[in-house]
Amino acid sequence: MSDFIILSLIGVLILCLLLTLVGFVFYSGLLAEVIIRTGSPPVKKMTIAYKFKKGSYKESGAAFTESCSIAPKLCSIGLYYDDPNQTQADCCRYAVGSILSEDEEKPDEELQRLYEKFGFSVISFPEVSCAVTSSFPNRCPLSPICGAYRVFPELNSYIMERRLSAYPFLEICKGDLIHYMCPLENQESFFVPELLEKQTEGEQKPKEGEEDEDDKGDEVTQTGESCQLESSAVIQEAGVSGAESGEAAADLPVEEQSPEQDEGDGQSEETDQGAKSSGESVGSGSSFEELDMDMEEAEKERKDGEEDHMKDNDEKA
Repeated sequence: MSDFIILSLIGVLILCLLLTLVGFVFYSGLLAEVIIRTGSPPVKKMTIAYKFKKGSYKESGAAFTESCSIAPKLCSIGLYYDDPNQTQADCCRYAVGSILSEDEEKPDEELQRLYEKFGFSVISFPEVSCAVTSSFPNRCPLSPICGAYRVFPELNSYIMERRLSAYPFLEICKGDLIHYMCPLENQESFFVPELLEKQTEGEQKPKEGEEDEDDKGDEVTQTGESCQLESSAVIQEAGVSGAESGEAAADLPVEEQSPEQDEGDGQSEETDQGAKSSGESVGSGSSFEELDMDMEEAEKERKDGEEDHMKDNDEKA
């Protein structure tokens, strides 16, 4: 009897655990429908305090925690500049912080100085009229993680299918919702100064090393220690330079050919000359034979003419 009671209690505990997990999944919004729209963004003009980071997006939680610990009532914001599917995790760039003010509201100077004291920078972003947007429930500490796994792939697919120019990815925790947006205009206005400085350094580094164009393409495509995959502009420049190098290789003068090619050309010229001389000798032999035949026919016609003339004279006599 006691064994039956123990097994029943274990079964009840397992059932309660399963029900708790199911309830948590529904409450966290993990099964919520993800709806992607194109239109007015959830926020307008805003001023934020941020820290620029470089590394895996999974490590952004510490920066969010630091920002929220300074002013827990402010809305958090994250800006993600690289696609983790195309960029190495160590080379991904992002900025994390808090929204100090929105619209025409001015930020609190004391709060701004407090953020700057802890190493945060302050920047203002302009208002955009059109963006790709979505939202996700913000009900527990795991909601941002669940939202990232649910919403970001859907946003990326939506943008790729419609061939939109939408970047960077913004994540804004505001109240009981997490808003996601990708601006369709003024995208470069959402670039923090640290990102532009890194991009400038990446553009100047190949010039200092005097590397080949092919090496530049490898650095842009394969992100290593230098992480040259800075922006679409760098990729475009690398593609143009690669095309120019291909045209330059196609227009190389004959004098710059390799010695092996020169030897091969010399052999081909000698072969052509030999064939030409042999053809000329054969042609000259045939022409001599034709000339002899013509002379023999002319001599024969001359003799026939003389015989006919003598016959005519005998008949007249």
